[in-house]
Amino acid sequence: MDNRKKSSEILKNVGFTLLSEGKTIRIKAHGYSMYPSIKPGSLILIEPIKIKGFPVPGEIIAIKRESGLIVHRLTRIVVNKGITTYIARGDSNALEDGPITIGKIAGRIVGAEPTGENPVPADIRINTKPKYITNRLRVIGKILWNKLRLIRYR
Repeated sequence: MDNRKKSSEILKNVGFTLLSEGKTIRIKAHGYSMYPSIKPGSLILIEPIKIKGFPVPGEIIAIKRESGLIVHRLTRIVVNKGITTYIARGDSNALEDGPITIGKIAGRIVGAEPTGENPVPADIRINTKPKYITNRLRVIGKILWNKLRLIRYR
């Protein structure tokens, strides 16, 4: 395992530990799955889920994955034969994530800070009806625009 991978693994474990101890953490957002609500480069605050209780549809939650945390919006809660599962989806993703249990939800997004990389604050309000198709098209357009800019300035 190289040093970069080791550092990433250590940071992931520290984040999980701090959340499990009831501490709020701040991380930098990467990727476009929550665009335009959360843009790459935004600093987001994640509060442990146990502080305010169970999440509700429309909230943005942090989900534990093998690779670290992923931040998506809770779309629905399903109760089947006494088992509650949670379904989430990125605001610009084509499909929902697979069902998870409450144990996989590390926290909820409670704040966001602008950065030099992204000076526009994230919109973390509860939203039960994101415009998935519109958001996805905006992401595709943004990625294409960035590629065209790179080609033009070479």
